[in-house]
Amino acid sequence: MLSTTDFRKGLRIKVEGEIFYIVDFQHGRTAQRRAQVRTKLKNIRTGAVLERTFSAGETFEEPDFEEKTMQFLYSAGSEYHFMDSKTYDQISMTEEQLGDYRWYLKEASEYRVMIFEGKPLNVELPASMVLKIASTEPGIKGDSVTNLTKNATLETGLVVKVPLFINEGEYVKIDTRTNEYIERVKQG
Repeated sequence: MLSTTDFRKGLRIKVEGEIFYIVDFQHGRTAQRRAQVRTKLKNIRTGAVLERTFSAGETFEEPDFEEKTMQFLYSAGSEYHFMDSKTYDQISMTEEQLGDYRWYLKEASEYRVMIFEGKPLNVELPASMVLKIASTEPGIKGDSVTNLTKNATLETGLVVKVPLFINEGEYVKIDTRTNEYIERVKQG
């Protein structure tokens, strides 16, 4: 069992039969009242964020889930297929389950997949990933001084804003939480 004293960002708890992870929390106390913990929780299954207040000392069930390292094989329509590299078991997830995470799936790459009650819930991504620019307008000499941006399509199909000096075929680091350009990366 977990208590409100165990709360930390990223902790997974089970509330009313659903798994949430703690996005943010704050302990508080008002005059002549019991201490309370205000939390911002994200539902792992639906992605919905909600704010809840719990009494200090309240206990929660620890969710029974497992994480497996799985290789992304391919996508077919709105289905995304993964394989366990040890047992060769295959699972598939839908676009709705993956949400924006689908833009970061590269064939033959390994990802951690969270499985709850035998069903895949979501994929854990690193905070940033390096992806190749598949297409963009060519850069012009002297464009590196301004703060202007242009659209660029990455190898996975995600469209992001990049500085004007970025060219097709270059690699860029993208923040997986905000889908924003971080920096240009030299490969090789």
